[in-house]
Amino acid sequence: MPFQLTEEEEMFRKSLRSFLEEKVAPRAAEIDRNDEFPGDLYRAMSEIGIQAVFFPEEYGGSGGDLLACCLTTEEISRVSGSMAVLTGPPLSLASAAFRLAGTHEQKLKYLPKLASGEWIYAIAITEPDAGSDVSAIRTTAELKGDHYVLNGTKRFHTMGDQADVTTVYVKTDMSKGVKGISTFVIEGETPGRIIAKKEEMMGIKGIASCEIVFEDCRIPRENLLGKEGEGFKDVMRTLDESRPIVAAMGVGLAQGALDCAVSYAKERVQFGKPICEFQGIQFMLADMATQIEASRYLVYRAASIALNRNRESMMLASMAKYFSSDIAMKVTTDAVQVLGGYGYSTEYPVERMMRDAKCFQIFEGTNQIQRVVVARSLLG
Repeated sequence: MPFQLTEEEEMFRKSLRSFLEEKVAPRAAEIDRNDEFPGDLYRAMSEIGIQAVFFPEEYGGSGGDLLACCLTTEEISRVSGSMAVLTGPPLSLASAAFRLAGTHEQKLKYLPKLASGEWIYAIAITEPDAGSDVSAIRTTAELKGDHYVLNGTKRFHTMGDQADVTTVYVKTDMSKGVKGISTFVIEGETPGRIIAKKEEMMGIKGIASCEIVFEDCRIPRENLLGKEGEGFKDVMRTLDESRPIVAAMGVGLAQGALDCAVSYAKERVQFGKPICEFQGIQFMLADMATQIEASRYLVYRAASIALNRNRESMMLASMAKYFSSDIAMKVTTDAVQVLGGYGYSTEYPVERMMRDAKCFQIFEGTNQIQRVVVARSLLG
């Protein structure tokens, strides 16, 4: 099935790329070096409506479909993996979480502020002993009067230090396994929500990954998102919608690395001629480009049917996620090789891209788990 972008989509991509090249690309190395949250860039992105793409029009967004969200994320990731992680996955997760399980009042309260970029969103699932195995979470919520009281610890909580609104997945009934998981909305500086530490990460700098501790954290009853015991089902549906976005980050990052490698290969002279004239380099660049294009088409295909929410759409979302992030890791590593010693230095962006790419193979479901999903879909 061919995927030819419409004239409107191509215009959108072109204008977005122009903005990102002017405003974000020059700051990417600085964000990586200083490891500080780029709040001014996030606000600048909101001024041209980037965040709005991910949300329905009736709640302040521009109503972009999933393909438009993938295009947006791909272009951001092409110049900065950190800014892509700040925007693409959390915004798609927020939009899906509230659209799929939120009440009308909750949507009106939260989505317009997220769509405008006024608020930042985060999701808290992972725990010290619960990563890929979501059923193993131990954080609890107990209903006491008109409030739930949360206790437990969450790890690798991306943007936990900056989030104005967080969806947290906890056990409301420890005896029911995944059927005892429920979802709550927590706002900003809620008492009892403690940032215990910020992790030192290999890549995706400037976007903090935090350990969050809940100590008798009181959440109003109306902040239950969806129904008690349906949190696992809701988060799985949410992640199915978000995985093509994560896959698009892999495509964008790989494309940025290839662009850098091609430019360098044309300029770098060895043995009296540009290294792009050597067949060994040409074959590497050809393979990189082919792998990226295959990845891109898989992502677009997954995005086009994700909302069908059937076995095929779930399988393609997982395929796209693991294939594109594996390709991003390979292409960025190859880009470092094309640049040689310069590729291993911070003078060029490919070493940063290689470090960032590793994250994409791990978060939002490791690539091993995605292969399990695909295999189960095939085997029924």
